[in-house]
Amino acid sequence: MDETVRYTYRLRPGRIAEAALLGEWGRCRWLWNEAVHQQRTRRKPTFGKLSKLLTDARGRNAWLRGGSQVAQQQTLRTYGTALDHSFTVKGRGRPKVKRLKDSLPSLEYTTRGFSIKGGRLRLPDKVTIPVVWSWELPCEPSSVRVYRDSLGHWYASFVVRRDTIGTPGADLPGIGIDWGVKVTATTTDPAFDLPHLGHRKRCAAELAKSQRRMARRRRPKGQPQSKGYQTAKRQAARVAKKAARQNTHDARVWAKNVTEHHSLIAVEDFKPTFLAKTTMARKAADAAIGACKRELVERGMRAGRKVVLVPPAYTTMTCSACGERANHRLGLGVRIFECTACGYTACRDLNAARTILATAERDRASADDVRHLIASFRDGGSGAVRAENPGPCPGGKSPGFIRGDR
Repeated sequence: MDETVRYTYRLRPGRIAEAALLGEWGRCRWLWNEAVHQQRTRRKPTFGKLSKLLTDARGRNAWLRGGSQVAQQQTLRTYGTALDHSFTVKGRGRPKVKRLKDSLPSLEYTTRGFSIKGGRLRLPDKVTIPVVWSWELPCEPSSVRVYRDSLGHWYASFVVRRDTIGTPGADLPGIGIDWGVKVTATTTDPAFDLPHLGHRKRCAAELAKSQRRMARRRRPKGQPQSKGYQTAKRQAARVAKKAARQNTHDARVWAKNVTEHHSLIAVEDFKPTFLAKTTMARKAADAAIGACKRELVERGMRAGRKVVLVPPAYTTMTCSACGERANHRLGLGVRIFECTACGYTACRDLNAARTILATAERDRASADDVRHLIASFRDGGSGAVRAENPGPCPGGKSPGFIRGDR
């Protein structure tokens, strides 16, 4: 069994190649904006109609005819997909006009429009670009997307098919994951905990230096900014991008490790958006909980693991040993959970992770039934958790965690 994935590599285009890419992007952007105009004037621009308009326009306009027809057709196809999603996917709006000052170049080519020879990517009009091959492609790609990020770096994203990882056996254990800030992910097995690495905090001094340089070189409103200001702005963006990439790398490595050693992954369905309005906003952004959760769920489902999203309600207040729920909310300063019914004591986040795992093992994820599900096997069921004292809470008793009682 195989799957379709993307392999992304860094490109090193020269000045001539970059000018050719930007020229091609100008033609594709014009076609996109024309398709948006067709939609706004209620002409119902289907892909067939847009293809006929493209053929007529290329016959009349030498500037448009000088570009790649493959890239232009793929631009219209992408627009058609975006328009369809605006009607079927909740929260998607209609495609908008792409302005030159705030739209990033992005070109798509099928097998008719590109080739790979001698380790270089060859595009129409004799455009040849060196590729930084960080790893080998598993097979011949079916398409490629060439794009530039906000820092001016060019990338090539190839679509390939590869063999999927086999589904693990039933002998592999399950794992419960509770999200936090001081410790990004607390699991039922401490060996798989994801500590808070603080990449953005480590880059804070360098970022502040670049931002102060921007402030000194900033001109009054209405005047064009100097080259020194633009340089400082790119440096600040480069530092922020570096921290974000480090967070993404750590999340991928951790998610791969968790996926390879567990058949059941019970994940707290925590949504960290509300933290942006609290005093923990800076630290929560550094923890990148949403990116870690998204990476774990995606990798687990692609690898054939059973991934269960458990509502976070009452997971901290419920004892993972006997299933009894506390009568009062636990403040963030209380780092140790103590059950008044059975005397079980553990780190509050470790107790929540075990509660999440017990809920997932029963194939139930209703927040109101957490206590009853655990209580149903408190007398030695297959999914029971031993009432033992696991020791001190990972990361100490600092109130820097985000676990609240909801």
